[in-house]
Order: sequence, then C-alpha cells, then structure tokens
Amino acid sequence: MPRSHESFGSVQPLKPSEILPAKLELMPDEVMQVFNDLIAVNFTRGKARVLQKDVVNRLVALGHSANDIYKNHWLDVEGIYKTAGWKVIYDKPAYNETYDAYFEFSDTEQ
Repeated sequence: MPRSHESFGSVQPLKPSEILPAKLELMPDEVMQVFNDLIAVNFTRGKARVLQKDVVNRLVALGHSANDIYKNHWLDVEGIYKTAGWKVIYDKPAYNETYDAYFEFSDTEQ
C-alpha cells in the first residue's frame, strides 16, 4: 500500500527546482573547476568552445576514471551553467561526421 505524503519522514522527494542544486552538490569540485578553467582559457569574442576530450583528459589526470565521469553524468553541466547566466550549446558528431564533441559557452547578454 502506498504511503501518504505525510508518512515520508524526514526525506522528501526532490522538487524540479531542486535538481540543479542537488546535482551540483553531488558533483566533485574538480569537475566545475576544470570547466571553469577551460572556459576562461578559451574565452574570446564573447564565447568559449570547450572540447569534451579536454575536460575528460584533465579529470583523468586528476585521478578520476573516464568510466566514473560518464557513469555519473559529470559532463552534463549545461543546466548548471545556464542558471549561472551562460548560454550553453553541446554538439557532438553524428555517426558520419568526424569532429570533437564540444561545449560552447556564451554570455546570454550578447
């Protein structure tokens, strides 16, 4: 028999508005630092293109496994950066294309 809302106890279901803060809290600080560093290094003319492989390589160099990076969705940062004021586009090649997947960050004010 399903429990009523009152019987959930101290743990309540996440609200949609709480997803991004919860995701950010669960993500290792190194992930956000790597993205921030690469955005800063690559920022020119109002935008920054960050290659996915560069993010993964830096995180692996910091001791994280590529498997953990993908399994834990640590590259799914678009929503986090959008709430911080960025326009974020993620692009990856289709099966018949040959370029590196990338994130493009631009100022939403532009």
